[in-house]
Amino acid sequence: MGIKKKITSYIAVGLIFSVIGGSAAAVGTLYLLPNFSIFKNTPLYKSIETSVQNESELSKTVNSNSSNTTSAVTTVSTKNLASGVSEIVKKVSPAVVGVATKSITTENIYGLQIQGKEVEGMGSGVIFNEEGYILTNYHVIDGAQEVKVILSTGKEVNAKVVNYDENMDVAVIKITDDIKVPAVAEFGDSSSLQVGELAIAIGNPLGKELLGSVTTGVISALNREIEIDNKKLTLIQTDAAINPGNSGGPLVNSEGKVIGINTAKLGGNGVEGLGFAIPINSITPKIESLTKQLIKIGISAIDVDENISKNYDLPIGVYIQDVEEFSSAEKAGLKAGDVIVKFDGKKVTSINDINEIKNNHKEGDVVKIEIVRNKENKTLELKF
Repeated sequence: MGIKKKITSYIAVGLIFSVIGGSAAAVGTLYLLPNFSIFKNTPLYKSIETSVQNESELSKTVNSNSSNTTSAVTTVSTKNLASGVSEIVKKVSPAVVGVATKSITTENIYGLQIQGKEVEGMGSGVIFNEEGYILTNYHVIDGAQEVKVILSTGKEVNAKVVNYDENMDVAVIKITDDIKVPAVAEFGDSSSLQVGELAIAIGNPLGKELLGSVTTGVISALNREIEIDNKKLTLIQTDAAINPGNSGGPLVNSEGKVIGINTAKLGGNGVEGLGFAIPINSITPKIESLTKQLIKIGISAIDVDENISKNYDLPIGVYIQDVEEFSSAEKAGLKAGDVIVKFDGKKVTSINDINEIKNNHKEGDVVKIEIVRNKENKTLELKF
């Protein structure tokens, strides 16, 4: 209560624009100052006062140098600011989508991974080209067996995972239904951001019911190094509210351009206003490769280590739990229950081993796979 009593009145100094003729040029500041005399003696107050005086002098200089126009100093209310945000949202929000996923959990029973229940997930994304490619977070689609996209119109369409970068926590998905996308977002330049700039987050906090929600704030800090899931990311910090479901949605600047992909919020007692976004400039160099279809084998599998090998009398390798219909694995003749022991002539003991080898190949390549089936060794050919 004591704090509330102290901060009782504020001097609102409006956002001031200097308008010259028909062309728009503007100098502005917007801030709130506590209205008590002690504050006037602080370095912060004097710094702000000097800044305002400098802006006033700049305004006078600009006006005096204009021979054909007269100046008008206009105080812009918060209503005008809200109107500006509204226009930005109208421009961007049609390109923002919900990303709904379904995945199957696994349970560890005596060292063996057993399929569990179906789990639904929800995130956000942003359409970035007319072919229906959508940028989102990797953690939104991680492990998804099914992906649906909910457009800004509320229409639900089918989609697929195209590619991803797990370390950056970014992924690209694509609408597979034959539709015309409602809008395409434009990427901005996150390297030119400054602390204090307007930031707008658009997404689906807490699920489908709040589709297309908008929150506003400012750029709170740049180049924040945050550790998420044992990975260090360099992120934009904002106080625009980012909640579960906002992940993968865009962080937008005052020009209506995407300057980041919302990825995380730090929570805890007494913690508010700590949202983070991946800078768009760290993503754009990878966009071309991310829009190329990821080479996929089409299996669900687990590692067979020494303990599992002894307990279940299986060879060390990669145990296939399930084979996707119409996949490269199915066409190669792989079956559930097979254990992959060699891939492309190299011994493998984990799924990571297979992925590392796979990443050195391109679509159309053929590799030999050595498996153990019913304690018999077989060699199959798989075409990517």
